[in-house]
Amino acid sequence: MGLTWTDHIARCQSRAMPVATSPRRPAAVLAVLLLAAVGCAPQDDTTDSAASPAAPGARAAACARERLATQTVGKLTVGTDKPAYAPWFQGDDPANGKGFESAVAYAVADRLGFARTDVVWQTVPFNSSVAPGAKKFDFDINQVSISDERRRAVDFSSGYYDVRQAVIALKSSDAAKAGTLADLRRARLGAQVGTTSLDVVNDVIRPSRKPAVFQKNDYAKTALKNGQVDAIVVDLPTAFFITAAEVPEARIVGQFDTGGKPAERFGLVLDKGSRITGCVSAAVDALRTDGTLARLEKQWLSEAVDAPVLR
Repeated sequence: MGLTWTDHIARCQSRAMPVATSPRRPAAVLAVLLLAAVGCAPQDDTTDSAASPAAPGARAAACARERLATQTVGKLTVGTDKPAYAPWFQGDDPANGKGFESAVAYAVADRLGFARTDVVWQTVPFNSSVAPGAKKFDFDINQVSISDERRRAVDFSSGYYDVRQAVIALKSSDAAKAGTLADLRRARLGAQVGTTSLDVVNDVIRPSRKPAVFQKNDYAKTALKNGQVDAIVVDLPTAFFITAAEVPEARIVGQFDTGGKPAERFGLVLDKGSRITGCVSAAVDALRTDGTLARLEKQWLSEAVDAPVLR
């Protein structure tokens, strides 16, 4: 849980150098001191995300909508890939507010002071969103896991969703009967390139044959359906949707334990060194604190079936 703005100010004051008071102190000097205090922003206690200079009920001056350095004045540009898959989006339309990530994006926008009509969606391929270089979006939301490697190229907000990876297999394959990681090692596995799903295949399952790598999950699903691979690894909510609605001839074999490591989290992606990273993180922190993220997760990512943990 993030610090409240009151706690944050108290902490900053305890570290600040004493400043002599004077009734004649110029207003410009006071303004500089205020901006310095805003720069000492609260951290999310559960992540190593960027500083967050705003909090529920007391938005800092630096995070007021008119002060935010967005791509377009008065607008908030949000990126995601296409197709925009369920359950993260609905109807391949990020702008309709349906699906977990669409709803989260609009909730963050609202916290930042933007009306729904002020949100502009932009198509951004997954790999482009985390590649080095200037971005044309204010933030991107596309099931991007926070990692130290990606932090070298982009900024992340606080995490908005804790996720586990899962494996789904054709019911007719031997992989569907797997009960342990060892049982999967001889299977023909696949995952989307540049994802933690592929990392799980290579680093956790460690298959005996090179896995198939796909540019999009859509291609991985097609390969699974056509029997070109025995199983694919995706995040757990996506696994439930694929097996229920898209590839019913497949089943969830199981999910993967974190092995005592911190939970994998999805974060909003921002340009490296973005001036609004702290404000976006503060908005996410506020949504976690007031229960909005939990409510949206329950609404859009409810899972009716338990998936066993593979070890």
